[in-house]
Amino acid sequence: MGRHQQAETSGIISFMICAVVAGFAMSLYMQYAPAIWRVSQRLFTVCSGIVAACGVVSFSLGYARKSRSLTLKHGWMVPIRRIFEILALSMVYASTIFVTSFMMLSIINGIMGTRTLNGYLSMLCAGIAGVVGYITFVQAELMDAKTIAALLPFFVVSGVSIAGLTSDDPYWYNNNFSQLGDRTTFAARMFNSTLMLAGICIIIISYFAISELITTNRLRREYARQTGLDESPRHFRVRILLLAFMLTLAGIAFIGIGMFRYTPHPILHNVFARGLPCLMSVLLIGLPWLAPQLSKAVYVVSDLAIAVGAFAGFQWLGGHNTLTNVEALAGLMFLGWFIIFSRQIAAIEADRVQTQLVLAQTDGMKNVEDAVETNAIIPGMTSRLAAER
Repeated sequence: MGRHQQAETSGIISFMICAVVAGFAMSLYMQYAPAIWRVSQRLFTVCSGIVAACGVVSFSLGYARKSRSLTLKHGWMVPIRRIFEILALSMVYASTIFVTSFMMLSIINGIMGTRTLNGYLSMLCAGIAGVVGYITFVQAELMDAKTIAALLPFFVVSGVSIAGLTSDDPYWYNNNFSQLGDRTTFAARMFNSTLMLAGICIIIISYFAISELITTNRLRREYARQTGLDESPRHFRVRILLLAFMLTLAGIAFIGIGMFRYTPHPILHNVFARGLPCLMSVLLIGLPWLAPQLSKAVYVVSDLAIAVGAFAGFQWLGGHNTLTNVEALAGLMFLGWFIIFSRQIAAIEADRVQTQLVLAQTDGMKNVEDAVETNAIIPGMTSRLAAER
């Protein structure tokens, strides 16, 4: 049985285990929880938490199962790095699964009603957890950087949608998104938590992107020393430090917007909220110099995003648009750009791994996969290419 078929089979087993565990846990909660903890939002929170826990455990087991670097064969740093990757990716998955599950339950509750939904909640929890367990286990074994980047917009859109659906202010969109989070209600907490977790996810995904660029540059320098050709970008260290700094600042800006509400902290809130578009404009304009490894199409898209954002901003200043629409457009463009950027990094990673496999085969190494595993960012990617060699 091939690797992909083994992953699908393991995913089915994960589906059954997660469904049974989640259904049993939700049934116990429904029976023994106090009445105050069985209102709709708290029930949905507990159900989403159970589903997220099942998904994280399934993902962690699937990610670690195929990794050959969780040993001391290559020293201490490699397994420590893999453990950090598992923890970081688990946080991304847990956040995404939680808010997506909560959004689904809220939509179903609006269709069926609370009284009817409560009778099916245990079975619904089991079904969602089973599907999540299946998807996360299969994705973990066949993981690549494209999958990681695709999670972020689902997470942000789900969190903001929940906040908008549960807000007690039906006219919040007439002002701006900050008004949606400028309260102490459940909707405001969900909105602010989504922004903070999104910032953490951006920092985590940026770590993988920067790590891959560093790994690729190191291998190019080694190849250049062997062949006498210089393919490494000049001033690479300065460029990568600035790129990492600006991506990290973008994540911190999201965290700051959610952490400091406008009413008690207007200055801090505006610093993060208004500083983010300025930071991203500088990053997108300087991207050709900061990351020359990317394709020219990415630079064109980056410039186009700046032009569209500036046009929407001038329309708002002229009274022809709302600030909410401008913020929504800017947020969606940033997420879209971040996905494109991450997929470019994933393509660089795939090319790098394929090159390492070819060079290792040419040198006659016995264990080709070990030669790549030491430098690989996503171990599943290495195994897949090795299997398809």
